[in-house]
Parts: sequence; structure tokens; C-alpha cells
Amino acid sequence: MKPFLLLASRAEDVAAEDEYEAYLRFGGLEPDQLKRIRMERAPLPELDLDDYSGIIVGGSPFTSSDPPEKKSEAQHRVERELAGLLDRIVDEDFPFLGACYGVGTLGLHQGAVIDRTYGEQLGGVTISLSPAGLQDPLLAGLPGQFTAFTGHKEGCTVLPPHAVLLASSAACPVHMFRIKQNLYATQFHPELDAEGLVTRIDIYRHAGYFPPESAEELMEAARTYSATEPMKILRNFVKIYGR
Repeated sequence: MKPFLLLASRAEDVAAEDEYEAYLRFGGLEPDQLKRIRMERAPLPELDLDDYSGIIVGGSPFTSSDPPEKKSEAQHRVERELAGLLDRIVDEDFPFLGACYGVGTLGLHQGAVIDRTYGEQLGGVTISLSPAGLQDPLLAGLPGQFTAFTGHKEGCTVLPPHAVLLASSAACPVHMFRIKQNLYATQFHPELDAEGLVTRIDIYRHAGYFPPESAEELMEAARTYSATEPMKILRNFVKIYGR
């Protein structure tokens, strides 16, 4: 099988390693089956899509809808590089799964409105599949409603007309969508279990997602949730597109 490629942009080593290990574990992949590029560190090298089974974009501290003057040079570079890569990915309908940051990147690339209207605090939420979601092969085996972990400052307010809505929550109308047949983005994190979320709460307690003094309370609350269904998305992605 050709490897999958994880495009990561978490500057904190602990968060970056925890994310990579989660994609390995829940995707059922060995290290040689999931290559990783940490985009925040250096310019994206030239990629030959034929070398990979599919591309995954992990979560990110970057917020796509921030004003340009508030974005770092690294964020501007990552956004430019992802936009150029998405030109090729969308044109070829190449297997793509963007988790959380995928909504901001794939959504903006395709003309969605991304803003801070539908942000959600870090924690467990109930995700509901749309009729199209219930029929989508990437969501095979998932129930109509399930718990997933999320935490995002921005969200998709208006989907482009050619996108297919797959999932929503009570507070966020677009939690997953598909472009063409093989391009997916989720707002929730399919790679996060409770301990993974606790790790991120600890790391990002001063990143503006929540009041720093509430970190311990959020960690305790995270451990009361059981999120086991979203990981099926990763296993399905590997099963469908591994080649």
C-alpha cells in the first residue's frame, strides 16, 4: 500500500507527536504507512500525488478567518501552500480528509463562508448525520448520532452550493461536508479520544480557546465523555483509499 500523508502544523512537539500517534492508532497504520510533514517548520516540498494513497490535514492553531494583519508569516505561507496543493487535489478529486482545519482550508478554497459565528468550546458534542451522511461510504458503520470532541474558534457559516452536507451539531450547522466524491472535511476531530483532548487542553490553555483558569475543569469534563465512533472515519478512509 502506498503511504498516506499527514500535513501537520502544530508547533508544540508534544501536541504534534500526540496527533501523529492518534492517526496511526485509530487509522490502523504503521509508521511507514503514514508519512508526516510539519508545515509550520519549513516550506512544503514538491509533492507527487501518485506517491500517496491520500492526504490528511490535521488540526491547527491557525485560524483561517483571522484578519491578514494578525496572521504570522508561517500561517500566511502555510495557507498559500495548502491553497496551491488543493488546486491539484480538487482538480484530480484526490482522496483528502481535513480534520478541523480542513473546514477552513478546503471550505475557503471552494468558496464557503468561514467566520466565528459557530465556534464551539473544547469538549464533547453530539454530532448528527444528514440523510446524505447516512449514505456516505466514509461514514459507514457510524450511527445517526454520536459523540465527538471539538474545539474551534471558527466554522462554516455558508457552504458552497456544490458541497454535500454530511453532519451537524446543535451549535454548529456544518460539522462535515464532501466536495466531489473523495474530498472530505470535518469540524470535529476524528482522531481524538478523551485523553488526547486532555493533552490538548493542557497544551493550549493560553491559546484563546477558553479561559486559562478553566483548564482543569475542562479536563475533568473531557474524561466524562466516551468518543469512540468518530475513529471509524479514519479506518474507513484507510480502507477505501489505501492502494
